[in-house]
Amino acid sequence: MTDSYDPHLLGQEGEQLAAAYLLNKGYRILERNYRYHRNEIDIIAKHGQVLCFVEVKTRISSAKGDPAEAVTLKKQHEIIKAARAYLALSRQGEGDCRFDVVAIRVQGLDGKRISSFAIDHYPDAFWG
Repeated sequence: MTDSYDPHLLGQEGEQLAAAYLLNKGYRILERNYRYHRNEIDIIAKHGQVLCFVEVKTRISSAKGDPAEAVTLKKQHEIIKAARAYLALSRQGEGDCRFDVVAIRVQGLDGKRISSFAIDHYPDAFWG
């Protein structure tokens, strides 16, 4: 199943799936692919009054472990740096924030597109 996919396309599809999942759970998407210098936050959303910085990891194989395990300490620091910039530059004001991880395990492909998958959502996955 891993021969014919484009990793960039797979990541984009994963982010689309994660955004749809979060919308379905009552989140309001504020930003997608927010960049601060070299750091990026995949999704910034509001869940009630909580501002959520969401990292999405999509994996087609378990060879490298669970997708959530790819959110290393280094990656967490990069996301935190971008989140601080977002807070300083946005008009979100003071309030609760958290860092979530959405892990997508691809279970099937139709050509080069995701046809079946499983999603694990880890709210408050790490702290800044």
